Amino acid sequence: MLISRKVALASIGIGLMLAAHQPEAFAQSQPKKPQAAQPAQPAQPAPAQPAQPAPQGPAIVQVQPEPTQADWIKICGEDQAAKKKVCYTTRDFVSDQNQPVLAVAVYDVQGEPQKTVRFLLPLGFMLAPGVRFMVDQGQSQPGKYAICFPNGCFAEVPVKDDVIAAFKKGQALMVSVQNQFGREVVFQVPLLTFGKVFDGPPIDPAVLAAEQKKMQDEMQRQAEEMRKKMGQQGQAPAQGQAAPAQGQQQQAPAQ
Repeated sequence: MLISRKVALASIGIGLMLAAHQPEAFAQSQPKKPQAAQPAQPAQPAPAQPAQPAPQGPAIVQVQPEPTQADWIKICGEDQAAKKKVCYTTRDFVSDQNQPVLAVAVYDVQGEPQKTVRFLLPLGFMLAPGVRFMVDQGQSQPGKYAICFPNGCFAEVPVKDDVIAAFKKGQALMVSVQNQFGREVVFQVPLLTFGKVFDGPPIDPAVLAAEQKKMQDEMQRQAEEMRKKMGQQGQAPAQGQAAPAQGQQQQAPAQ
């Protein structure tokens, strides 16, 4: 519609310009002839629309076991209110920079038909979509956030025995959330040895505390050695830079 209107206006303008440049006498003596129709201008093609960016796939984050935990840990105790035995099998995971990322725990309450998978996830993810997980390429299980604290948010998913069986046989647990831009983020959690620990006896709390202290002491020792090495490397360039300055000071009186 817009192009046709421009063509019509252009044709009218050309006719007016021709009439203005004809001599008046010639215009009176000559009979008026109908002007030849202006050829229609071909319609200009519409500008191509920029291609829409392809939707981004999920961001896969492969996490690693927390260094102070050599394996999954099973801890049991008694719920004083319900008077029931409660066991949970848990493990913490970190990023490749050794930063805490998430924790997974599977709760088994004595006499309850369902188990509960609980996640401690980082802050900054959208709460409304909740959380989803699946074992390897199995069925996706939806869950909801329960509560948030300054160190992260808890999400829970009630499951049945078939999901626990998949945990025991699976290789990886895929935990899916959405960030503030609506993009899916999937944490890939290794499940190796989960079944053995889940079905095995619980760990003695005293043994657990001793093992954690031993691992923390070892990590602290390694960190201290690293700081010493970095300090020595930082001092060497400083000494090398001081030498020219002394030479300049000795040459100053000679000038």
